[in-house]
Amino acid sequence: SDLQKQEERGELLQPLIFILLVVCSVLLYFKVSLMDPGFVKSEEEAKAGKSEEQSMVIPQVPSNIKMRRCGYCLVKQPMRARHCQLCQHCVRRYDHHCPWIENCVGEKNHPLFIVYLSVQLVVLLWGGHAAWSGLYFEQSWVWLQHNILLLMSFLLIVIFTVVVLLLLISHLYLISCNTTTWEFMSHHRISYLRHSELENPFDQGVVLNLWRFFC
Repeated sequence: SDLQKQEERGELLQPLIFILLVVCSVLLYFKVSLMDPGFVKSEEEAKAGKSEEQSMVIPQVPSNIKMRRCGYCLVKQPMRARHCQLCQHCVRRYDHHCPWIENCVGEKNHPLFIVYLSVQLVVLLWGGHAAWSGLYFEQSWVWLQHNILLLMSFLLIVIFTVVVLLLLISHLYLISCNTTTWEFMSHHRISYLRHSELENPFDQGVVLNLWRFFC
């Protein structure tokens, strides 16, 4: 049969890989959106100062900076944590609240968020290539009627690809500097950064920053 011949020629492999990537991106989306981003819990107050991140950064931060109690949920905030008004929780190593996933991006789900963006970018680039290869341009109303949906799909894919690409690049840059979106945007308002002698007291070099984040 034709299907069997296509399989023998390896023509079914690419669509299968594409479908698997789409399924993977959907599963990653639900995983990142539903998982705990690193909520600070009251029973963890006593352990907050003993975490690995605390032990790494405390020597580099002025000793007069004390952990403060959150005015909303009344838990003692570890360094780099912030209260999210939408989630109604303090989040460890808070990066931002993402409206696309309806969840915060923090200590626990930030690496998986980067993986999700990477897989999504591959899917969009592949889909954009497939849509472009199906277009053949003619200056006629009949051609536009038959290709309007494909053309609109391609334009939407291009827009989403640019957004995801810029978001991924910006996150990778901040990760390589060991800073978060919140710290980058609000540097002048954060006490442990404003009173620090170093511009970024958490930066340990690009390689070590990436290693500690992903591993």
